Amino acid sequence: MPKSAPNYGTRKKAAIDILCKEFKKNNHIEPELFSTLDVKRGLRNADGTGVLAGLTLICNVHGYVIDEGEKKPIEGELIYRGYNIKDIVNDCMKNKRFGFEEVIYLLLFGTLPNEEEIKYFKNVLAMHRELPEGFTEDVILKKPSKNIMNKMQSALLSMYTYDDYADSTTIEQELRKAIEIIARIPTIMISSYQAKCKTYDKKSLVLHPINPQESIAQSILSTLRLDRKYTPQEAHLLDMMLMLHAEHGGGNNSTFVCRCLTSSGTDAYSAYAGAIGSLKGPKHGGANNKVMLMLNDIKQGVHNWEDKDEIRNYLCKIMDKKAGDGSGLIYGMGHAVYTKSDPRALILKKYAMELAKGTEYEPQFKLLQNIEALSPSVFAEKKNDTKVISANVDMYSGLVYKMLGIPEELFTPLFATARIAGWAAHRMEENLTGGRIIRPAYKAVTKEIKYKPMSER
Repeated sequence: MPKSAPNYGTRKKAAIDILCKEFKKNNHIEPELFSTLDVKRGLRNADGTGVLAGLTLICNVHGYVIDEGEKKPIEGELIYRGYNIKDIVNDCMKNKRFGFEEVIYLLLFGTLPNEEEIKYFKNVLAMHRELPEGFTEDVILKKPSKNIMNKMQSALLSMYTYDDYADSTTIEQELRKAIEIIARIPTIMISSYQAKCKTYDKKSLVLHPINPQESIAQSILSTLRLDRKYTPQEAHLLDMMLMLHAEHGGGNNSTFVCRCLTSSGTDAYSAYAGAIGSLKGPKHGGANNKVMLMLNDIKQGVHNWEDKDEIRNYLCKIMDKKAGDGSGLIYGMGHAVYTKSDPRALILKKYAMELAKGTEYEPQFKLLQNIEALSPSVFAEKKNDTKVISANVDMYSGLVYKMLGIPEELFTPLFATARIAGWAAHRMEENLTGGRIIRPAYKAVTKEIKYKPMSER
């Protein structure tokens, strides 16, 4: 090896630093220009409402009303194909019925299935759970990743090569692909996690066979755990999580990414992989990990978890960037649409507390409840803003997953496992009703510069 090798990394970093300075010099846009030119940053209007970009039959995320031109907060509602998610979840939990498969059916076909229809549909999903021959070994085990979301992306893209009709966008082929991907994504997730554990954590590789008699929620717990054991209460709680995360309207970032990619005419695997890439972001699905990191920080920084004054003072430190991760953000609070409440958070908190009572997790849930209750006043004080904010679903989802014994690496992948149902419904709707490639405008604010030949630069 050349003598200069130890310094090679240092030289590369120095070269990048020089290029970064050059980049920054020529890539600054004055913030005032965005308001001067009425730019809809984040595709949002000045009052925070979303720019209307399309129509959908699939989902309504309702968090405010416009009264005489003024945005007014209301209790949040999440409506799947006309049905309130609260009613769907409550009925399934009351009757101890696994409902995620029913939600998938509802999102895809637009109607709630009867007993015969859901039995048939569950059988169809079960027969598609197994991955193609050689796929686990060649795609997952030989190329493990530390990040499960990235592995799920690459595995979806690899599925393209196993499909003789990968580029076909007929309804028949799109529905077939949707069902296969919805059924297989939990298998890909668990296999990717086990491969990560073997390669990077030096643990034994355990790949349980699929039990087609289990629901998707049961199968996830069964294939994740070494002893394959789980309680009915645990399985139903995970099933509820999947129902709540299955869909959230066409405007959420990952679904909009899926619709954008679909509008270009690209294949299903590329569209769903792109959506996973979006969901991975900490401002989207990755927020549940951020909440858990914040909670761990608060647990260490606050001595008495029941002292609201101490908790409030620490939240002030977080917003002052003197505690937490330095971002100044209280993760799990606020939402782009919901104002007074996020219905998913309310449902999740209700059922999760029942499982947490009397366990080591009960004090942590109560701490999160105090964070939720105190954050709005801290936000108002620090931001001098009277905007109504409430806890979003990420405030509680991470702790629920932890209570179920699910490792942090799988928090966001489980979100993707649920949301693939919504992405599939929106992709098929975009193919049917979109008709045009999505192409918003960006105004160029550069001035024309006279070209200089190389000798004059």
